Amino acid sequence: MSVITPFTLEDSTGIKRSFPSARRSLVCFIKEDCPTCRLVLPVLAAINDSLSSELDFFIIGQTSSGNSRLMSEFDPPFNLLDDSALKVSFINDIEIVPQVFLTDSGGHVLVERSGFVREEWQELVAELFEQHAITQHTVEWDSLPSWRPGCGSLSVDPLHAERLQAEAENSPIRARRIEMGSQDDEFEFMFDQGFTDGLPVIPPTPQRVLSMLQGTSLDPQEVIAIMPPNMAKVTVEKVAINAVMAGCRPEYLPVVMAAVDAVCTDEFNIHGVMATTMGASPVMIVNGPIRHLLKMNMGLGALGQGNRANATIGRALRLVIRNVGGAKPGGTERSTFSNPMKFTMCFAEWEERSCWDPFHVDRGFDANDSVVTTLAMSAGPTLILDETTTEAPVLAAAIGEATKGMFNANWYASSNCLMVVSPEHNDVFKRDKVSKSALRRDIQKASEKSVQELIQGPSASPEQLAGLAQLPADRRIGKFGAEDHIEIVVAGSEAGKCTAFFHGWIPRSMGSIPVSRKIDDYM
Repeated sequence: MSVITPFTLEDSTGIKRSFPSARRSLVCFIKEDCPTCRLVLPVLAAINDSLSSELDFFIIGQTSSGNSRLMSEFDPPFNLLDDSALKVSFINDIEIVPQVFLTDSGGHVLVERSGFVREEWQELVAELFEQHAITQHTVEWDSLPSWRPGCGSLSVDPLHAERLQAEAENSPIRARRIEMGSQDDEFEFMFDQGFTDGLPVIPPTPQRVLSMLQGTSLDPQEVIAIMPPNMAKVTVEKVAINAVMAGCRPEYLPVVMAAVDAVCTDEFNIHGVMATTMGASPVMIVNGPIRHLLKMNMGLGALGQGNRANATIGRALRLVIRNVGGAKPGGTERSTFSNPMKFTMCFAEWEERSCWDPFHVDRGFDANDSVVTTLAMSAGPTLILDETTTEAPVLAAAIGEATKGMFNANWYASSNCLMVVSPEHNDVFKRDKVSKSALRRDIQKASEKSVQELIQGPSASPEQLAGLAQLPADRRIGKFGAEDHIEIVVAGSEAGKCTAFFHGWIPRSMGSIPVSRKIDDYM
């Protein structure tokens, strides 16, 4: 025998009524725009006229405005109960309205009817009248159709179902909920709470978070990483909340989670990246089939605005770092100037337009793997323009020459960078069959300065001078700590003979090492 879950609801006069009562009850769920509900309302009224002294009536409407219209139009002898929040309908698994229950004083269901089948309703009413010796009543059965289907309950409507699931006792959402006043503006409230990066965020309502969680099969409470400086547990749910705020779609969630895992490694060193005065920030590069599934931008404007996936995936990572990890400007984040990459920087490599292996293949993954790689970069992108060179060695030298002033003209033998080569520049390297390793070698060579030049540089520090003094004056030293500290990918428009590069951070031995994660592991 099923049981109606106890509840308390207000009726149309504001009086609270609780179920179960001390005697048998008739409970019926209806909604105003359901023709069958409107059909049975006079029947319920007639039953009430005859049995109100024997039964308690709980006629529950699913919209408060609809209840007002029904009360005005039908003037029933009972006041409709307001379940506009739909919680009572949800916890009692109401799928169809009208749905009527006859219960005992403990709430146990004795009889249940859905929709309207005249014969079944006649049997129920006849039994009730017989039990209570009622011989006269006002139910006009002959004027009623033999059958009418019910309508779908609002509690199973997709517009409400996710919210109701989130509010249920066993909801997968466990994060602390923050109540806001009825007159508060939700966007201003998020600013006031300090949850934003300075731009508006999407309020992470339960239904939005549940929708976001559909993007992964992982348990919402699974811990992905421990994030400094708070050393906070980053759960799938917490990533989903921040992905909602960033404006992500559910299918973006695995990419965000993979990136979160990557930056929380000791190798990446997210605490150092966010705390440095140099303004470093993660740059995310996405490779593999998922680029197309998410419609990421890898072509015209790939490093800028205009693409939802690029913009919101990068922003979601920043919000997790801020809201879960606790890295906030003025706190542990101490960047002297900061930079726009603190909002977002995520793009996809245009693998199909490259003459080289994709970036993730260079890093040991299969070409068919979907991978996100995080790199710590301090500035960029900086444009290197060369519209006339047609020979690969000359173009490589021009790119290398442009890196000499990165950070400081005397900062040598320790830097790293990310080169984003445009398709037109890539065509030059393709024609001359220049490999990535050869390009790195040529860039490093073109960036060289002699020990004498560095000693005479205007910004040489005492420590640097002491080290250089031990070397031959004609020794050539490259800008970068090693050739493989020059990362190379292809992206950008078909039109434009240029290369963009991001300035790295401090030497990898004491700074940050790029980290990659396979995205499928988070789906």
